[in-house]
Amino acid sequence: MSDIIRLLPDSVANQIAAGEVIQRPASVVKELVENAVDAGATTVDIVLKDAGRTLIQVIDNGTGMSATDARLAFERHSTSKIKEAADLFALRTMGFRGEALASIAAVAQLDVRTMLHGESLGSRLAISGSQVESQTSEVCAPGTNMMVKNLFFNVPARRKFLKKDSVELSNIVHEFERLALVNPDIELSLTHNDKLLHRLGKVPLKQRIGDLFGRQVENQLIPVETTTSIVKISGFIGHPSNARKRNALQYFFVNGRNMRHPYFHKAVMTCYEPLITSEVQPNYFLSFEIDPSAIDVNIHPTKNEIKFENEQQIWQILIAAVKEALGRFNIGPALEFNLADSPEIPAMGTGKHISVPSAGAGASSYNPFSESLLTGGGSGSFPWSRDNSARAAKGWETLYAPSDSLVDSAADFDIPAADDTFSSQLQLDGMTEKSAMASMANLQAGGKYIISYTREGLTIVDQHRAHLKVLYEEYISQIHDGGFPTQALMFPASVQLDASHSIMLDSIIDSIEALGFRLKSCSDGCWDIEGVPSVLKGTDGSEALLDMIQQVIDGTTAGDDADVEGLTHILALSLARCAAIRYGQILSVEETEHLLASLFALYDPLYTPDGKKIILTIQYDEIEKRLTL
Repeated sequence: MSDIIRLLPDSVANQIAAGEVIQRPASVVKELVENAVDAGATTVDIVLKDAGRTLIQVIDNGTGMSATDARLAFERHSTSKIKEAADLFALRTMGFRGEALASIAAVAQLDVRTMLHGESLGSRLAISGSQVESQTSEVCAPGTNMMVKNLFFNVPARRKFLKKDSVELSNIVHEFERLALVNPDIELSLTHNDKLLHRLGKVPLKQRIGDLFGRQVENQLIPVETTTSIVKISGFIGHPSNARKRNALQYFFVNGRNMRHPYFHKAVMTCYEPLITSEVQPNYFLSFEIDPSAIDVNIHPTKNEIKFENEQQIWQILIAAVKEALGRFNIGPALEFNLADSPEIPAMGTGKHISVPSAGAGASSYNPFSESLLTGGGSGSFPWSRDNSARAAKGWETLYAPSDSLVDSAADFDIPAADDTFSSQLQLDGMTEKSAMASMANLQAGGKYIISYTREGLTIVDQHRAHLKVLYEEYISQIHDGGFPTQALMFPASVQLDASHSIMLDSIIDSIEALGFRLKSCSDGCWDIEGVPSVLKGTDGSEALLDMIQQVIDGTTAGDDADVEGLTHILALSLARCAAIRYGQILSVEETEHLLASLFALYDPLYTPDGKKIILTIQYDEIEKRLTL
């Protein structure tokens, strides 16, 4: 039997590595700019063509490279950052793995010009798919000029699944923002298709935040500063009044590196819990300076995930620093060092770092049933009162008895066939759906769920998801029929967008306005909302607009054929999210029955458009089993 194990060629190994390191054009920008920072650059210019598909050019005035170093830099595991394993625990540079340039060279065509300071002649290198095509001497500016052309030209599947230019550009801008925040002492510029998007000077962090996100954000910042033997924490947190429902600006940095850390995020959220509702989140820009030997950045090739040796102690220090900052500005209670107010630190290894808000958190008095939302803002409206609090105190006995009115409602629509998904989900052995619905007694629990009983068990319906699904189906139909009438706003609402979201809005504004929005562009990413779709009557539409933009950035599929249908789905889902009843909304018996009837009339009532379960059935024998344990 012949041997079957063999070494992969370097070109193949580099393409495999590129799958983790280089995921999209924004990944290339990140790696090249971080290399420029490590090279001591004080100015970095980024030039893009077609959102990075055609060209990503990064020009820096760093140290540059010799001819030998320029050739060796594109070999796998070649680096100037470390020499031995022990150096991993004393890292002060962004890169160290020696994979980024080799991965980029494996999936693109490169034209590199570089020269050391003080030299009169530099080097020019041409690489295509890991193969060096030429290297010549050439006069060029000190530093490095790296041009990455035709990304994924030799990996058609990867190139095919790149998203449309507006989405990829938005991701590049977001990556640029992270790099700019962590390097306020470096001059940066970003140009796309000959249009200058950003030019940032060397400024303090607070001013850099204002340059990127607007003076309104800058003026709402609260400084945070604390120094201990374990860690130094500095930066800014946002005023509670400036908390956002969508697109909160939340950044952590450690030793000049961006990081994601859900545990520390929860620490910050804990400090804001008495000050804001669960529906919004604050802005924060917090930097940690710590001994490199106390952290591990060698977890993932992107180097955004970092482990801390003293995680619990840093949690406590972070909470103390944020609370002290809020208290110093008379926003929250001053920090008191007593047992009652001390933070509860979860036991390591339990995995239970995040607590669940109470069911009533962020409850709204908004009652969508009286706004004709189920009919898309038409002339019809529901006859019952909006005064849920007064209504809830009387007639409670009817909640525990089978409802005749539900049977009447059921007669107004077609019940799915007995062998379909809905029937099997409810597990109604020997019963028709109409008789099952007639046996239901509807009880609202926790301001979140509608509980009904059948002969076989309990059926639990998530009220927000149920209403969202009903509205989504209605909105999809109306969008296909030409959209919604526009409700003009007496006083236009202003919404401030960062650069990445402004770029995306520019690309989809025709579709947004077809829904009924009327928008006017102002300066510096500010937009005036002059009209909203009629289904959002009573709101300024800013929440829906922000949600739609973010959903397009996160969820747009690749390929032109999917764009129109995919965008229609995203817009309808965003509108439904904003118009659906909130958790904590008290419903009358009639409202509950109408919601269930509308839900069960749908072809697929079991899941929301984004795949979340709406209905859960618990059989009586399962309840009995649990009670006898």
